[in-house]
Amino acid sequence: MLILILGVALWWAAHLYKRVAPGQRAAMGDKGRGLVTLALVLSIILMVVGYGRAEGTFYWGPNPALIGINNLLVLVAFYLFAASGMKTAVTARTRHPQLWGFSLWAIAHLLVNGDTASFVLFGGLLVWAFVEMAVINRALPWVRPTGPFPARKEAMAAVGALIVMLVVGVIHGWIGPWPFGGA
Repeated sequence: MLILILGVALWWAAHLYKRVAPGQRAAMGDKGRGLVTLALVLSIILMVVGYGRAEGTFYWGPNPALIGINNLLVLVAFYLFAASGMKTAVTARTRHPQLWGFSLWAIAHLLVNGDTASFVLFGGLLVWAFVEMAVINRALPWVRPTGPFPARKEAMAAVGALIVMLVVGVIHGWIGPWPFGGA
């Protein structure tokens, strides 16, 4: 469990460093970008290895209803990521569409993984996303995007989210549990 906790902590530290010590981070220039990227890659490796090795109490597991809800939330999460990148109408309604998508992803995974390791991993990442939003809100004013927001972009974001969901789902099934139920 220690490896998992270290991975989650490193994820937090790498992301929040820019906000907690902006002067120090800025002084590092492009070298700092590389170090943050390295820290994030290392954090993901630690989380994957730690999650795979972690032991703890099991409270619940996936069932058909929770798998359906999980998949719907993950699809919405992918849509929020796509919508953010494409600057669709959702970016005028929420300041942090990617972090909200990340939060939905974490919640979805908590629904179908009721064990100690999942609470540490997905719960820790969920709390990070909320802290990140609060820190950003305190540090920077938000300039709400204005339209136009063409329907074509909305449709492209939705179709893109569906395609990414299917591809990620297949990869997820190769390296872990099949996410679409029934298998």
